[in-house]
Amino acid sequence: MVDENDVRLFDLSVEVWCRQGAAFVCSHKEGPAFRVVGENLVFDAPAAFSLYAMASLLPLLPAKQRTEVAGDWMAAETDIACPDASCGAVFRIKRTGQTAFRREAPNTETGPR
Repeated sequence: MVDENDVRLFDLSVEVWCRQGAAFVCSHKEGPAFRVVGENLVFDAPAAFSLYAMASLLPLLPAKQRTEVAGDWMAAETDIACPDASCGAVFRIKRTGQTAFRREAPNTETGPR
């Protein structure tokens, strides 16, 4: 049951693919890269993921977890290019489910500490 104290975030998967006619010049591997479950990045198998690619994705992931308002560009955009303009890698962000967080009311009996 969802109530006013629940916050729901979409869980995400991030997959790597290569644009047709292009090639990877970075260390990317095609296929699933990682998942975002609630507030956690989850790597299902030992894998490497480019620090620079992760830095380009991190600001977008929390925004993709939220429900959009009508007309929000985040609803339409799922593919993010590698930050290296020479690389053909594309990172596809998909919603896979939802995680609910309980937002409790602050304790007002004891006051600030």
